[in-house]
Amino acid sequence: MPIRPRLVLLALALLLTSAGDVLSAPPEHPPWFKQSFLDLAEDVAEATAADRRLMLYFYQDGCPYCALLLRVNLADPEIARLAQERFEVIALNIWGDREVVGLDGQTTTEKGLAAALGVQFTPTLLLLDEAGAVVLRINGYQPPARLAAALTYAAERREQFGERFADFHARRGGPPASGELHHEAGFLEPPLRLADNRDRSPRPLVVLFEQRTCRGCDRLHDDLLRRPPLAHALSAFDVALVDIDAETPLQTPDGAARAASDWADALGILYTPTLVFFDAAGREVFRAEGELRAFHLHGALDYVATGAYRWQPSFQRYLAARRERVEALGVEIELME
Repeated sequence: MPIRPRLVLLALALLLTSAGDVLSAPPEHPPWFKQSFLDLAEDVAEATAADRRLMLYFYQDGCPYCALLLRVNLADPEIARLAQERFEVIALNIWGDREVVGLDGQTTTEKGLAAALGVQFTPTLLLLDEAGAVVLRINGYQPPARLAAALTYAAERREQFGERFADFHARRGGPPASGELHHEAGFLEPPLRLADNRDRSPRPLVVLFEQRTCRGCDRLHDDLLRRPPLAHALSAFDVALVDIDAETPLQTPDGAARAASDWADALGILYTPTLVFFDAAGREVFRAEGELRAFHLHGALDYVATGAYRWQPSFQRYLAARRERVEALGVEIELME
């Protein structure tokens, strides 16, 4: 069913309420963040010499998730200790013009580096090893327990033991979850044959990668996707649910036969829920992960459903324009709803 932009905006207007003041004043970066000359190879070497790892923190001004990271996560004593003792943290503005020498020795800007690394969400954290390779990439805001697990995973060099972050996080435990997979009416039925379905359906595909031990998955299904505007936005897609812990056989959008867990590993799924979007040709075009709120999740769905990703490669620019259009209707947006 084609999506009409005006209807999408009006539906979004019903979803949103006036903004509060809790995140209105932008917080300062902690004084223990590294004041770097932004030669990243040197920064990696200096972190290694100090028996630490380098963390690149991508942010933007006015980002409520960044404020939440600084005010909530980094106020947690365990997270603050881990970040200060085991990492050197460099803040990079995704729209910034400061000169950066990348790990490849090429000179660029903060915004050029963010674009080259495909940063689509703020905050994005890249945790680098001693060779400058990405050990763990954290796209978007993560709740404190998951961020603490991510920092511990990288600080303890768990990747050198071949352990998946998802398994490490599950082993540590966390907030209680329902223990269920949320297969909704209208989702594609197993066994999943996603390439065959692509031949039958012109609609884009979104795959929900989830776990039974995932509290965020519970919230996605019990709250967000039950809101009428989001349910309407999701109806533009074929929806498949994949358990990243299962050995269930399936056919991927490119026609390969894989076990569910193997496919999740091949796609680099580290967190649940993760939404991976595929076009009608079976190509991945976008993914969303982290603690998404309604405005950003709705934006991600419409970014793909309307085809906006084809002409606007920056999801953040798309969201900014979308927000302006909604506010022009007289609606104040609560970004953290």
